[in-house]
Amino acid sequence: MTPRLLDKTRPHASIWAYAGAALACAATAAAAFPFQQRFDLPNIIMLFVMTVVLVAVKVGRGPAVLAAVVGVALFDFLFVPPRFSFAVTDAQYLLTFAVMLAMSLIVGQLTAGLHAQAQEADRREQVVRALYDLARQLAGAMSVEQVDEALRGFLEDQAGARCWLLLAPDAERLVPAGGCPVALDHLDLQTAQGVSRGQRPVMSSALDEPGRCRHFLPLNGATRNRGVLVVSVPDDAGEIRPLLEALASLVSTAVERLHFVEVAHGAQLEAMSERLRSSILSALSHDVRTPLTALYGMADSLAMSRASLPAEAADTALAIRDQALRVSDMVGKLLDLARLRSGRVSLRREWQPVEEVVGASLKLLGPALAGHPITIIGLDVLPLLEFDAVLIERVLCNLFENAAKYSPPGAPIALEAVARPAEVELRVCNAGEGFPPDRLDRVFDAFERGRPEGRVGGMGLGLAICRAIVEAHGGIIRALNPPSGGACVAFTLPRGCPPAIEAETLPPEGEL
Repeated sequence: MTPRLLDKTRPHASIWAYAGAALACAATAAAAFPFQQRFDLPNIIMLFVMTVVLVAVKVGRGPAVLAAVVGVALFDFLFVPPRFSFAVTDAQYLLTFAVMLAMSLIVGQLTAGLHAQAQEADRREQVVRALYDLARQLAGAMSVEQVDEALRGFLEDQAGARCWLLLAPDAERLVPAGGCPVALDHLDLQTAQGVSRGQRPVMSSALDEPGRCRHFLPLNGATRNRGVLVVSVPDDAGEIRPLLEALASLVSTAVERLHFVEVAHGAQLEAMSERLRSSILSALSHDVRTPLTALYGMADSLAMSRASLPAEAADTALAIRDQALRVSDMVGKLLDLARLRSGRVSLRREWQPVEEVVGASLKLLGPALAGHPITIIGLDVLPLLEFDAVLIERVLCNLFENAAKYSPPGAPIALEAVARPAEVELRVCNAGEGFPPDRLDRVFDAFERGRPEGRVGGMGLGLAICRAIVEAHGGIIRALNPPSGGACVAFTLPRGCPPAIEAETLPPEGEL
């Protein structure tokens, strides 16, 4: 059976140990008495000293002291003339007794100390080996449940201790490893929460059953606290705080490693799924765009020759052309999104005024914005900005088109521009129902729509394309619901350092 690592310190020798020490001295005297005529007294003294050494090795310091005293007494009584008496006729024997007693005590104490040190070194070696085995198990653990199981087995086998592993997914709460309930009362959980926040160990006997002591140790990771380790150990386990702190360090390292492995795995899966999605979108867009273009062309040819067609066939040709144009626009958006996400788009940045791009967007969307008054605020005071005009025009077209779709007929649409020290913000607002408050951050995801059950059709790609373009320019885009009602989408563009514009001077009239 493997010895426990956290045994209490060596107990005091029992009465049987002292009795055994006395019997050992008596046995030495009985064995040497028949040879007293052949052995010199110094040789007999060495036999008693050897007995003291053996007693010190086997049963400890206290019995060794008794063996030294009894050995001197037996030596005086049986071997020093006059025998069978404690009387001393020669004064030199008093010095012999004193030296014998001193030598026996010193040798016994040194022997017992060396034996205790050897036992302590052996115990420490066992502790190091057990910790090494536990560290190897924790390094190979694939889940927090395995960490908890290995820790429980170690403490139960080596110390007779119970433990509870509480993890901190955030700074406000602690949850048991594996999600299973733990046998800890409210006061224990409060203490553990305080240890997690203060990151200092706590020891208390009042929180545990009689005869046991409960230790609360924080699992301090490299980035933040990862939880609390609660250990209930017997009172006679000795000084085990250093070992428990070493265990807490091993567990925190293992838990933090599992956390980072999970984060890295999730990021890898997300990147793989994103690449797969972009590849599928790109392939689908290329394969579908050609037949759609042909379909639109044939439907447009039929619609243009509607004079030679029956009225019903002409209306059908117009419907086919409009739907083909709509699907072609969707496919175009899919292709644009795949291209933007793949990172293969190079921005053609130029220093230019924003109002020109805004004007081009409004002119392009003339039919779609019919019936919606357009209000423009702050464009005349904006500085020159460096951006790709084609892509920013796409952003403004998507935002104006969405504003018109989700606004009541005749409702105004506003474009507000604000110049800040490091950036310029453009905000397109409408008087519609607004975004769902719980989905403000998700409306920019691909295929995500603000109102899934709404009456307005679409694939949910417009805002995703806007975000890709704005972030490629180093800006930020966000959705918000103003207190006055409606919905707004705001995006920023960095100001940078525009070039200086020199004013041109006209020559005098006579030189023209």
